[in-house]
Amino acid sequence: MRRPKSQKPSAQSRQVEAEASDGEGGGDTAMTQQETAPVPALSKKTKQPKECFLIQPKETNEDATKTRKRKKKKITDVLAKSEPKPGTPEDLQKLMKDYYSSNRSVIELEELTLPDLCFLKANDLTHSLSSYLKEICPKWVKLRKNHSEKKSVLMLIICGSAIRALELIRSMTAFKGDSKVMKLFAKHIKVQEQVKLLEKRVVHLGVGTPGRIKELIKQGGLNLNPLKFLVFDWNWRDQKLRRMMDIPEIRKEVFEILEMGVLSLCKSESLKLGLF
Repeated sequence: MRRPKSQKPSAQSRQVEAEASDGEGGGDTAMTQQETAPVPALSKKTKQPKECFLIQPKETNEDATKTRKRKKKKITDVLAKSEPKPGTPEDLQKLMKDYYSSNRSVIELEELTLPDLCFLKANDLTHSLSSYLKEICPKWVKLRKNHSEKKSVLMLIICGSAIRALELIRSMTAFKGDSKVMKLFAKHIKVQEQVKLLEKRVVHLGVGTPGRIKELIKQGGLNLNPLKFLVFDWNWRDQKLRRMMDIPEIRKEVFEILEMGVLSLCKSESLKLGLF
């Protein structure tokens, strides 16, 4: 018998085997190429994200100038450029008008105007307290001897603080003589104690702060009718170079005292005002 000839693989079978071998070996080749493929370098033009910081704009000279213009002038700045001027009756009148102009009518403002005749000569910054009081009240000794009414004083000196009141009392030794002087401020002294003292003794001179004086008047401990002289410690300045009327609280209390009877006494010409 003849041996059957070995059949050659057909073209179709060869194609199938080729595809199979390509599928097995080709996958490894593809994986190798993928693993060894170089990573493309980042382009220099690619921008990396950066952190943002808010930078405040620098203040220019113009901005600094505007800021300086908005600032209010300090008393020290004003005094550095000019000599302090003594207070005048017009200063008091103007302060009263400015204070009441926002809540008073024109007619009411006219009623608050102090008559010129009620003002004594103002201190020209050359006087001590004793010399000034002697000038405005040359007949003080006679007035003092005739005064016998309690719960009142002949002369009232209003200042900005208790410490200043003590200084004024010490500086009027040459003027007061045998006059009885009373401290009218709140430091270490209760209102009730001062009311009792005024009820018990005759006092010629009172020196104190507007807040306590106003309270004594309100409680009936101090009667203003016998009062002949009301002196404001107008020109003295504290450590911050403020006068007593430059301080809003004190200014308010002073004007309240004026409305509690001082204005009517001035208009009746029984009370005189002085600016020391």
